[in-house]
Amino acid sequence: MRVGLYPGTFDPITMGHIDIIRRASMLVDKLVIGVAINRDKGPLFNLEERVAMIEAECAKLSAETGTEIVAHPFENLLIDCAKDVGAQVIVRGLRAVADFEYEFQMVGMNRALDSSVETVFLMAEARHQAIASKLVKEIARLGGDVSKFVTPMVNEALLERFG
Repeated sequence: MRVGLYPGTFDPITMGHIDIIRRASMLVDKLVIGVAINRDKGPLFNLEERVAMIEAECAKLSAETGTEIVAHPFENLLIDCAKDVGAQVIVRGLRAVADFEYEFQMVGMNRALDSSVETVFLMAEARHQAIASKLVKEIARLGGDVSKFVTPMVNEALLERFG
């Protein structure tokens, strides 16, 4: 069974993330969505809320693609998380050149730690390339409409959070 790991904070999950999840699920038998616990970032949504959003959105994708998709919180090294879930592949989404430079460094470090885990990059579709969770939160906080960047469920959660 080919297992892939798609890590991130997903604070919140966006249409860009869902695009990558949908496409990654076509490459593996099981896709683990690694939900990073990053206390330094001070997420808008707590871990339980982020996992619940991912599980709700991924249940639809799993039924659509036939691939098992599960959420897995982690706080250790990404390469250790990959080992924990039995992933042979780490999936990373790219939006721009700036993403690539950072990801290039991460791949090198991860390969030095464990060369048996491969990293696969998926380019975000053009219509999703500008979407970043940080920007979505900022727009929502300032009263802007983020409905084209997130699913209705996530949009509702943002509206509730920011009033």
